[in-house]
Amino acid sequence: MKAQRQITIKQYKPSEGFISRYQKLIKDVVIPYQYDVLCDKAEGAEKSHVVQNFINAAAALHGEDHAAIQKYLSSREQKPGDAITDSGFYGMVFQDSDAAKWIEAVGYTLAVFPDKKLEETADSLIDIIAAAQDEDGYLNTYFTIKDRDKRWTNLLEGHELYCSGHFMEAAVAYYNATGKDKLLKVMLKNAEHIYRHFVTEKYEGYPGHPEVELALLKLYRATGEKHCLELAEHFINVRGVPVEGADGNFYKKEAEQRDWTVWGNNADDRYYQQSFAPVREQSDAVGHSVRAVYLYTAMADLAAETDDAELLNACKRLWESIADRRMYITGGIGSTGIGEAFTVDYDLPNDTAYAETCASCGLMFFASRMLENYPDGKYADVMERAFYNTVLAGMQLDGKRFFYVNPLEVIPGISGIAATHWHDKSQRPEWFACACCPPNVARTVAAFGTYAYGEGDGTAYCHLYAAGEVDFSFGLKLLCETDFPHGFTVRYTVSEGGGVLAVRIPDWSERTEISVNGEKISPEIKSGYAYIGVEAGDVIELILDDRARFVYSNTKAAENTGCAAVQRGALVYCFEGADNGGDVLSLSLDDGAEITAGETVPELGGVETLKVKGYRTVSEDGLYSFKKPERIPEALMAVPYYTWGNRGENQMRVWLPC
Repeated sequence: MKAQRQITIKQYKPSEGFISRYQKLIKDVVIPYQYDVLCDKAEGAEKSHVVQNFINAAAALHGEDHAAIQKYLSSREQKPGDAITDSGFYGMVFQDSDAAKWIEAVGYTLAVFPDKKLEETADSLIDIIAAAQDEDGYLNTYFTIKDRDKRWTNLLEGHELYCSGHFMEAAVAYYNATGKDKLLKVMLKNAEHIYRHFVTEKYEGYPGHPEVELALLKLYRATGEKHCLELAEHFINVRGVPVEGADGNFYKKEAEQRDWTVWGNNADDRYYQQSFAPVREQSDAVGHSVRAVYLYTAMADLAAETDDAELLNACKRLWESIADRRMYITGGIGSTGIGEAFTVDYDLPNDTAYAETCASCGLMFFASRMLENYPDGKYADVMERAFYNTVLAGMQLDGKRFFYVNPLEVIPGISGIAATHWHDKSQRPEWFACACCPPNVARTVAAFGTYAYGEGDGTAYCHLYAAGEVDFSFGLKLLCETDFPHGFTVRYTVSEGGGVLAVRIPDWSERTEISVNGEKISPEIKSGYAYIGVEAGDVIELILDDRARFVYSNTKAAENTGCAAVQRGALVYCFEGADNGGDVLSLSLDDGAEITAGETVPELGGVETLKVKGYRTVSEDGLYSFKKPERIPEALMAVPYYTWGNRGENQMRVWLPC
């Protein structure tokens, strides 16, 4: 069983600090803006049609006069005729999932910031979603509107299970926050429909895009419904197991039995699909990076739930593959835009990096589930790295624009223009036709407290540093005060109860001081956590290493040979043209010099910059020259990577020559 588990969303109440500011941004800006996008009301954003798809599906099943449709139209100040002017489906095959992630973010937000109007808006949308559910429990607007006879015949591309998974997660989050179970009942009915099809009636198959597996485990814990656990286990167990026909490849066999496709996916690419072998035999993180970490999250969760040592060992191998050989310094994963995928060990190009925002969210999910098997600081270290760098970089500081791709080098005129760099944009778009990332950021930030804290056997685990009050189920109440990641003092006050406080000592903090009630202590450090016995009234203070330092890459990562990056605490820094004369390509570092604090930048939320001694190389005008370029000493300025791209189009680099 689980060594420790995440706290629930209601056990954490944020207080003033970095995380609280971001969570308020999600509530006040991101959630309203994204809802307008879902309803095609956001000026300048790409058409979404998400809510309209649900209205059209409900109308196809029940008629245009269905009460939920009329109620929704009234709430949006629309006339009934406005809703069904376009009765078709628009968007990606997985468009439904954008609504699910929005509801999930709303659930997490309502748990900490109650808001009657927001809750009423979500309730109205849930009514529409419920009305779009077929009588047998099936729920998917793409197939309900376009062709009900094609249900479950294209698992490779259809994303039906992926969409169901996101709605299961949304249902659990909304139920935990509000106690309302309408969506929960909808998704239990949907889960039973899926169970009947794949388990009872024994139809072959498993998700083309893993997601439902991890969601079913959440649904199981929320409801105790055993079929949810059995179904999650079924999908994990049959993945990659050879089937009869088509060389044992399920997806190839499936493709041979139909005469249609969504987007022409290659059914033979088993590595892209993580189906090249049964999951317990897999060792390398391969294929589509988001699909991979969603699958690995479910595997780790199931391993903890069922004490499956073989499955856990596979998770450990896959974790090492990512963290030790296939992850960027920013916590980004997936190094190629071809298939949004992992490639091979140490292939980590900076200027063509994919590093999808969703993938780093998924890496956090995987890390949190590995922590439930064994509380080892290395998992929380990566979770922290992914969040404070790539996940936050995926959203503009004002909450209104978003990156899908997170490169570590951007050159205007090449990035987003050259065929090899088309995916690496220099500015965040307002929205995407494939809009999975914006709501993923929203739900991850909104749920941060559940990643920051865990509990088990009378022990309160502090995985990440988040200011706020935490009410652990065994009676210990804790107040955390910090402005991490920009502040390096973390103060915990035990207001009630007692037990053991397990505080993570991050891998980047070489010099860490711990005190209890003003007296320095040297507690037991086990797998990256300091274990401290505490009782009511105790004040535990953690002073972390605030030095900015140079970071060097393994020489096997060819792009970074002879280069260094700058990191302070959890934050990776980058160099933008806006601070360095418009040109970072000519810059190099003096890595023997001290890194000092620079000025604050109001346009970037008042973040403190770093000053680094370096050089600017002045070359001849021609493309090549026999004359050695001159190197001129220059003070270089670096800003946190998560803030880049907020001051207009300019050059950016994380790694510089030294």
